[in-house]
Amino acid sequence: MPAARKVVVHVATSADGYIARADGGVDWLDRPSPKGHYGMGAFIRSIDTVLWGRKTYEMALGFGEAAMAGIGHARHYVFSTHPPAAMAPPFEPVREPLPEFMRALRSCQGKDVWVMGGAGLIASLLDAGEVDAMVTHVIPVLIGEGIPLLAQRHRLVPLQLASVRKFADGVVRMHYLVPRDDRRSDS
Repeated sequence: MPAARKVVVHVATSADGYIARADGGVDWLDRPSPKGHYGMGAFIRSIDTVLWGRKTYEMALGFGEAAMAGIGHARHYVFSTHPPAAMAPPFEPVREPLPEFMRALRSCQGKDVWVMGGAGLIASLLDAGEVDAMVTHVIPVLIGEGIPLLAQRHRLVPLQLASVRKFADGVVRMHYLVPRDDRRSDS
């Protein structure tokens, strides 16, 4: 029997826990990266589906083809309570409720699923018990304010540390597992 697909949040944060500036800017991510780009090539080869929040999708459109570098092979789904009237290919809007969509997605054979962001989508998936792992690259910079990794809600989700890797440029990758029996929200 093939291994079950994993849903993986794979993001970068500032050292003070933000995934973007308040206006969505990620200029603080523009830095030379080490050879292997923090293992992104191997990660991208392990996925065949990408989940996007609407704001992250709109930000990606502004980056043009660069936003799709290496992930054009994947299916791309956009979650939004207010989806745009039209969506640029290869993006597809998610029209059904999150639990039904995730049940159908997990029932299909395939590679792992990348949760690209943003904070609201990550929080909703986490609260629904649909995240299997969180891989966070902490960039050694403080930006002071912005969009946090997770939309704020009252929650308690214990994580299990799988690995930590320090890169020569000071970036630290933390890989946590979200144990299935601990998936709950205290909201």
